[in-house]
Amino acid sequence: MTQTKPITAGIIIIGNEILSGRTQDVNISHIAQKLNHLGVHVREARIIPDIEEVIIETVQQFHKQYDYVYSTGGIGPTHDDITAGAMAKAFGRELELNQQSVAIMHKRYGTEHLAEGRLNMARMPKGAKLINNPVTNVPGFQIENVYVMAGIPEVMRGMLDFALQDVIPGNRIVSGSVHCHLTESDLAGGLRELQDLNPNVEIGSYPFWRIGKFGTSIVVRGQDKVSVEKTISQVKDLMVSLGGDPECETDF
Repeated sequence: MTQTKPITAGIIIIGNEILSGRTQDVNISHIAQKLNHLGVHVREARIIPDIEEVIIETVQQFHKQYDYVYSTGGIGPTHDDITAGAMAKAFGRELELNQQSVAIMHKRYGTEHLAEGRLNMARMPKGAKLINNPVTNVPGFQIENVYVMAGIPEVMRGMLDFALQDVIPGNRIVSGSVHCHLTESDLAGGLRELQDLNPNVEIGSYPFWRIGKFGTSIVVRGQDKVSVEKTISQVKDLMVSLGGDPECETDF
């Protein structure tokens, strides 16, 4: 049965290193793919700097707007890791040393190696729920519908697998793509008509350049497999009628 209201999510990537170009983000793609498989629609992904007021404003907006919010970055041991404090302020809570997290870190590192920097990673908003970290054992945390995870991709992925256990799955989103060496201008009119005929699917157009030629990939997404299949067939027919030789890929 198709849901009347889709389950939604927003992704917040926190870090000056992403915005400066020194580090390439790969977390958005991974999170979005995992959520898509669960039938959760990622409505927005935003990359923001390590500035407290920007983090607070963004978290408050996403918290109200989406069912689930996933943030990465800024929960390490150094002075510029300010995410936990900003999250506490965003929800009007105190920042405290989470004793459960401290105990986990004691077990991992031992008292002699638990320096002040590492202890800073145990500072979280009061009442936060821990997110298990199978890679380094230093937990992330959840506050209401916001899941706060590390920025290092390998660590984030382990945390995400744990965090996704809370997700109430929606109707799985299925998709297919059709490619051919026709331009977007060639296809624009016909695609507009197909979108009007199929309002319960999303039709996206993406140009490419291959083997010295322009072409277009048309991606069809929706929660109803039959509707997606029908629309893909219509896109292929449109391409053939315009002299194209379409190739099709689906994830179902």
